[in-house]
Amino acid sequence: MTDKPVKPDEAALTSTTPRRRPKPSVETVGGRQLSPATLMMGHGYDPMLSEGSLKPPIFATSTFEILEDRLGIWEEAEDALAFSSGMSAIATLFLAMVKPGDTIVHSGPLYAATETMIARLLGKFGVEWLDFPAGATREEIDAVLSKAASGNVALIYLESPANPTNALVDVEAVAASRDAIFTGASKPPIAIDNTFLGPLWAKPLQQGADLVVYSLTKYAGGHSDLVAGGVLGSKELINTIRLMRNTIGTICDPNTAWMLLRSLETLELRMSRAGENAIKVCEYLRTHPKVESVGYLGFLPEGSRQRDIYDRHCTGAGSTFSLYLKGGEKEAFAFLDSLKIAKLAVSLGGTETLASAPAAMTHLSVPDARKKALGITDNLVRISIGVEDADDLIADFEEALKAV
Repeated sequence: MTDKPVKPDEAALTSTTPRRRPKPSVETVGGRQLSPATLMMGHGYDPMLSEGSLKPPIFATSTFEILEDRLGIWEEAEDALAFSSGMSAIATLFLAMVKPGDTIVHSGPLYAATETMIARLLGKFGVEWLDFPAGATREEIDAVLSKAASGNVALIYLESPANPTNALVDVEAVAASRDAIFTGASKPPIAIDNTFLGPLWAKPLQQGADLVVYSLTKYAGGHSDLVAGGVLGSKELINTIRLMRNTIGTICDPNTAWMLLRSLETLELRMSRAGENAIKVCEYLRTHPKVESVGYLGFLPEGSRQRDIYDRHCTGAGSTFSLYLKGGEKEAFAFLDSLKIAKLAVSLGGTETLASAPAAMTHLSVPDARKKALGITDNLVRISIGVEDADDLIADFEEALKAV
């Protein structure tokens, strides 16, 4: 007599199917730990599970899992999540971490949409906020966190370098202040937007951040042909955010995930070339008579607080910087209108060079008083250098400056 089949219970019918794990990836050779650039070529993928295909195909439901495996490698994060955009990653993070009556403490300035999310959207639901300027000292950070501690601080949110001023946040000082003021379950996690420098030139998890946020649209995607976001960090925090992502549906689609797998293979090459170009371009711009100053991390003066943060937190100056022209909006617009190689667009981190006027574009929705307080002036032009020939870019900027 045969046994009757066991009737599956409700949990078995509704739970997520366990992922069929690929064979273990090769992560060391001859005792040498392989670099992220090498691991991007095959980590998390087993050709034998896909008809022997050398590259991962587009799985119509789960290509994002391979992408998430590889994203975490760059910053040695325990886990990672992929999202449909950078702002969907940030919004999902906020919704997972805060509730009405909570307080968010953040650095300033932030990307304009992030500022709007905190001040206007979450504010409608009773979430309060306090901020401190990027570059704030430990004492200044202590003062803000101590004031916020009278309520329930659910999240400390940072952006470094700040968008669009390029000011750095002292993540180590923020972590030390948080640990001194909050204890136990009251200790809020620190999340940081690392889009401008990560993952090649900055790794905030090493300085005390708990979560790292990315607009993968930028350097990670790198070709201005996709929109995506990511969050990296501890499994415990990532699982909390994953639950919210699964609830509101902000996951990265399969085709975009597959395109990002392509892009990650050349991430180090693209960022390195763009960084080398930025050094040459900024050296030219800083001496031009029509330029007031260049907010490039490689030019931070020795002995300054910003230089101290840079030396402790960064391994490179990046390829996105702030150009302050002599004059105002008229001069900034004349410069932008005269560019031939650089494109007028608000993104960054692509293969092409982009330029924009933050006060009139990315941060147009920010109130004038707030822009003034954050140093977002009419003569500010944000430039993201691409992988073109550096001398061609210099020639383009030289001609455009003649119109100023």
